Amino acid sequence: MSKDALARRRMAKIAVAGAATMAMLTVAGCSGGGNATTPSEGGGDVTIEFAQWWEPELPDGAFRALMDTFEEENPGITVDLVSGPYASTKEQLFAGAASGTMPDVVGLDGAWVNDFASQGVIADLSALMDESGYDDSELASQIQVDGATYMIPVVNFVYPMFTNDALLASAGVAAPPSTRSEFADAAGKISALGADTSGWVLPLSLEAPNGVQNDVMSWVWASGGTMLEDGQPDLTNDDVHSAVDFIKGLWDDKVIAPGSFTMKEQDKVEEFTNGRVGMMIDSLAHINLIRETNPDLAFSISALPAEDGFDGERGIPYASWGIGVAENSANKDAAFKLVSFLMSEDVNSELSSIAKAFPGNKNSVPDFVESDELFKTAFEIYQTGYPANEFTGLPVAEELMRLFGKELQAMLDGQQTVDEMLDKAQKAWEAEF
Repeated sequence: MSKDALARRRMAKIAVAGAATMAMLTVAGCSGGGNATTPSEGGGDVTIEFAQWWEPELPDGAFRALMDTFEEENPGITVDLVSGPYASTKEQLFAGAASGTMPDVVGLDGAWVNDFASQGVIADLSALMDESGYDDSELASQIQVDGATYMIPVVNFVYPMFTNDALLASAGVAAPPSTRSEFADAAGKISALGADTSGWVLPLSLEAPNGVQNDVMSWVWASGGTMLEDGQPDLTNDDVHSAVDFIKGLWDDKVIAPGSFTMKEQDKVEEFTNGRVGMMIDSLAHINLIRETNPDLAFSISALPAEDGFDGERGIPYASWGIGVAENSANKDAAFKLVSFLMSEDVNSELSSIAKAFPGNKNSVPDFVESDELFKTAFEIYQTGYPANEFTGLPVAEELMRLFGKELQAMLDGQQTVDEMLDKAQKAWEAEF
């Protein structure tokens, strides 16, 4: 591996600039931060609006209880939670960005950060940290644009490999695959079982193109590879070519579940939950959903398979509940106090525990890693690898996924070669940069 690649990998541990959507994560609806109560000349009570998708994903009352604790520790500051579904809130956040009426504190998807930072609608957190004397040494990662932090991942949901124990056993596969060749062998044996069973499921919908991030580029990162060079597109390199060529081989061998071109993440999860596919790459956020929907399904999780012979640290894709502060907020000091509160060791441990996610404070430890074997395994994978999502912080990240997915579909459909596909995707990305 080149020195540049090693440097990029080390940087991923401290300043991830590349996450999830994650699929199945929801975002909050929001209203204008400019309507929040403004402190008087001599100080006084303030109300800050916090738009996020987290409250609906947590047990009833759990997130509000954390806000109550914050208010008790910070007399005079009231937190107004604004919560709702992802689709509508995403639209409202972008509308609020255009009109300068974003809430004081916002839950952020890493794919939005570059756009919001470029528009000047989210605040420079590096400056706020300096002004408040905040020590950022405990932060596991920071999302930066042009060297300044604009988003802090509060908790992280990693995307390991999920395997159906029964299907693997029926196919004579003794353990989850750890290399690409083992994966291809297992996928073929599972598909050979018949009964509409497939080895792997690959969502490539252009409407919701995060499959390019979570299910395609994850093969690059799992072997320590990259899709960038000095922050610019590098899709024709050996790392990306090898991963795409591998996926093409699986496609040609007909071991991938049918319907990929229109399949979204939720469809992928449904196929796995119903026992129709043996393996998928998916978020830990779906473990409890799978258990509730199909209590009889026995499944395991493991690190993503790497290239044969690779023995370095494996990148593991992730998506975050990120947090930022609106530039238009009249209460930035109070807003950053809330950010600091959520990133403190004890609070971050509690939030990551109830969210079944991994903490954004590197000293925090969620309690479920000792009580649940699957999450314990995932935490070990997380600790031995490094978080990898090079789409986070890129300009028009979702559109980049869509452009890549369009060329990938054409290649899988036999309309072009891997080399032609990567060359076209490279040119399309360069135009966006």
